[in-house]
Amino acid sequence: MKAGTGLAAIAAAVIACSVASTSASAQTPLYYRLGGYDAILAVVDDFIANVAADKRINGFFAHTDIAAFRRKLADFICVGTGGPCIYFGRDMASAHAGMGIRNRHFTALVQDLGKSLKKFRVPPQEQTELAAILAPMKRDIVTR
Repeated sequence: MKAGTGLAAIAAAVIACSVASTSASAQTPLYYRLGGYDAILAVVDDFIANVAADKRINGFFAHTDIAAFRRKLADFICVGTGGPCIYFGRDMASAHAGMGIRNRHFTALVQDLGKSLKKFRVPPQEQTELAAILAPMKRDIVTR
């Protein structure tokens, strides 16, 4: 796996918070409330463009197979939100080992994903639920 491919998890893990659900939302998997795979891909594509333009972190992706990264990130989010996908990537700790990812890099990625989620008007509750699913992975990604 290329160095930046593991950062897919950062992208996904970035929105950090807690779950607050209503009874209607709790009945429907987050994957569907996000709009399904095509909507996830649209956010991922925009996010990748944000990261490419972000000098704080784009170096981590210099040797990344972007097509593979795109697919793995979308699949990762799909699986994490209850969708019908399979994630074939590595676990977060081994994927990010030795990369030297610091809190500032993680924060930059969070900001880049946040821009994409806002652009596509992902509701706050869905952002919070996604964060609750993915944020715990930060401890496997950021070098202490």
